[in-house]
Amino acid sequence: MKRYGQVIGVKPETFEKYTSYHAAVWPEILQMIYECNIQNYSIYHKDGLLFAYFEYIGADYDADMKKMGADPKTQEWWDIMMPMQEPLKTRAEGEWWSTMDEVFHTN
Repeated sequence: MKRYGQVIGVKPETFEKYTSYHAAVWPEILQMIYECNIQNYSIYHKDGLLFAYFEYIGADYDADMKKMGADPKTQEWWDIMMPMQEPLKTRAEGEWWSTMDEVFHTN
């Protein structure tokens, strides 16, 4: 299992809409997250930033992310979410959400 932390901005004028979608995530999205070996997925908000945490339990993260990205319902969801988000200027090439480095963990 590998833990991931990611961050992205959210446009203040869209935050209420963003949270309302996440209060009732489409079942197909939740199923795809499960099928792509992601568990314990959470999103937090502070001062215009969204922080995502999840645990990846699969064997091929890149393949699972390609599977998720190819899913038509996931693409539809992203088409709604992406205009509400503001990627960090410092993100790596090809990233939307910026992946963070883990610096500490305890059980």
